[in-house]
Amino acid sequence: MYKAVLFDLDGTLLDTAGDMGAAANHVITGLGLTALPDEVLACTTSDGSYALLKAGIPPALIEQHGLEALRERMLGFYRQNLCHHTQPYAGVPELLGWLNQNAIPWGVVTNKPAALTDPLLAAMPLFAQCGVTVSADTLTVKKPHPAPLLHAAERLGVAPGHCVYVGDHRRDIEAGLAAGMATLAAGWGYVSAGEDPYNWQAKGVMESVTALSRWLQGAFGARC
Repeated sequence: MYKAVLFDLDGTLLDTAGDMGAAANHVITGLGLTALPDEVLACTTSDGSYALLKAGIPPALIEQHGLEALRERMLGFYRQNLCHHTQPYAGVPELLGWLNQNAIPWGVVTNKPAALTDPLLAAMPLFAQCGVTVSADTLTVKKPHPAPLLHAAERLGVAPGHCVYVGDHRRDIEAGLAAGMATLAAGWGYVSAGEDPYNWQAKGVMESVTALSRWLQGAFGARC
């Protein structure tokens, strides 16, 4: 019997590609290079800031300027522009509302640093009842290590085997499986180029938030 739901953030609950992409392109175009197109952002954002920068900047320029310095420039811009384009995926507010109405604990486990995660969630009312937030630097390890998920389950007071974890990246499913949780792949998210969620060995692949809502309602006894 399932008792709680944990979610990845970027590409699962929130479409952050617009703001993440704008930050990466701020650095990329500042070097006189062509901005990354939307289709590249859509399949790279879930891999994080390093991947976005490497997608748009040749190795020689990265070596010249330093990857960490470029990343700090990107994240500095992003911190100042967290919510210009970011929005929940269609159906997410209703899904979280259903969890709240039925007193089903839920939380977020992300590889986004807390300095970005916390202000982003604070700016969005739909996260007001989020039971736990675990960011990339909450612990000394991050996904695909299972520890962040186990920590979140402990904070919610729910055994890992009674949790469902939903994410749009292979590492999410690997972490969930290693933690002993039921895992669902968010097929609507930022699935990396060349990846097929059906090969991740998740319990299920949800092609839309609507499909996820139906699955959860069935799994939790369709409490309404």
